[in-house]
Amino acid sequence: MNKIKICFVIPSLRAGGAERVMSFLAEHIDKKTFSSELLIIESEKDKSYEIKDIPITYLNKNRVRDGIWAIAKHLKRNKVDIAVSSMGHVNTLMAILSIFSNKTKFVGREAIVRSATNKVQGLPLYPTPLSKLIYKVQMRYLDAIICQSNDMRDDLYKNYGFPNDKLITLNNPITHQFRLKKNRKRNDIIQLITVGRFAIQKGHLRLLKALSRYNMPFHYTMIGSGEGHEKIFAFIDEHGLSDKITHVPFTDNVQQYLEKSDLYLLGSYVEGFPNSLLEACAVGTPVLAFKAPGGIDEIIIEGVNGYLADNEEDFLKKLEKSVKKEWVPEAISKSVTDRYSAEIILEKYKNFFLDLHSQN
Repeated sequence: MNKIKICFVIPSLRAGGAERVMSFLAEHIDKKTFSSELLIIESEKDKSYEIKDIPITYLNKNRVRDGIWAIAKHLKRNKVDIAVSSMGHVNTLMAILSIFSNKTKFVGREAIVRSATNKVQGLPLYPTPLSKLIYKVQMRYLDAIICQSNDMRDDLYKNYGFPNDKLITLNNPITHQFRLKKNRKRNDIIQLITVGRFAIQKGHLRLLKALSRYNMPFHYTMIGSGEGHEKIFAFIDEHGLSDKITHVPFTDNVQQYLEKSDLYLLGSYVEGFPNSLLEACAVGTPVLAFKAPGGIDEIIIEGVNGYLADNEEDFLKKLEKSVKKEWVPEAISKSVTDRYSAEIILEKYKNFFLDLHSQN
């Protein structure tokens, strides 16, 4: 049987959740069934991920829209059966290309819970008439839309009118081989950690606001960087938290920090399907998160791998509860690996692609 040709299309290989998941899928999807490749719209110079064993093509375009004809030619020349893209502007471009191709199935992978993200940014459901048109193009011309979480799927169906039969929930896999932590002893000073870019929707400020009211000794490690840096560190200085905080702008060894931490904090107002949460649990570190759309409540099993907080007051109560609880790292890790291991998620993707291809 001829292998099914799949082309994964992304803007770049810069560090980011969508880039990591898409490149992981391309590299690890069943090679007996599929012939996969990566098509990168931008150049190789900005890559953050090393990809092995599959072809990679760089179009060397400065903007996504500049690559439309190069992508069309590539898909036609290579007789691609399934084209998978991620992130809104790329999905729109691929939806337009699908109008001119009846041999390739076009799949968009949604990256955000749109309505919740717009709310955080103070925007209406449809910020502009153009955005409304873009959504209509995607829902009409893409053959399928992959949602990372049930919240994302429900949002597209209920708030934006996407056809339910085109939507499928496929969670993110645990993309790295995280080791279960060896140290079972709680630190004398509670060690807290968050991993994520400094953006308003990630909620670093509300975490810091709560911690400024926490009266027990703690140390908080913040891994990440971004446009919110100045506001975050102005708050830290203003509230005298500098001695309690370590900032790590970037690391390629998150494992060692998660191992040493007693509790992972997530302050996000909205997520897609948070990889950092999966990774913390995979190591055996419990999580305390605010309730927010984006699969957080799918991952967290309260009392097993963490707690969910309704608001700041509840967060402080749950923080105290988390510190006192005797967590079982093996149970925490098992709670996510049993549902989101690479093997389990890759099998779901395989079945989805096979079903989609059979529709030809």
